[in-house]
Amino acid sequence: MSTDSHGASAQHEPEPYDRPNPGPPVPPTDGEIADHTSPSIDQVRFTRAAALWSAVIGGFLILIVLLIFITQNTDSAQFAFLGWRWHLPLGVAILLAAVCGGLIASLAGAARMVQLRRAAKKNYRAALR
Repeated sequence: MSTDSHGASAQHEPEPYDRPNPGPPVPPTDGEIADHTSPSIDQVRFTRAAALWSAVIGGFLILIVLLIFITQNTDSAQFAFLGWRWHLPLGVAILLAAVCGGLIASLAGAARMVQLRRAAKKNYRAALR
């Protein structure tokens, strides 16, 4: 048995991330076909279709909440902008303001992506020389 620098005996303590070997894979039963390319039961793979369905469900939930908000805020309000004056239901006005804010944020994000792509192309071309 060896000792460490502090004089204590150096035995291998299992680390918290050490996991026992799960062993060999279980062979297929009578009705199953052995397919080594498919994930095992314990592994669930992330797919784009799953992400799409999650986004669609999330979008519908947000849409339902927005519809409830708009129907509960139907009082008309007067708005003025650069000399124009108009009346809109309050819920619709807030929804339009949120949509415009989202569009502005999307444009800023798109401009940043274009800027990063140009820089990446420039660096790639410089690396090839």
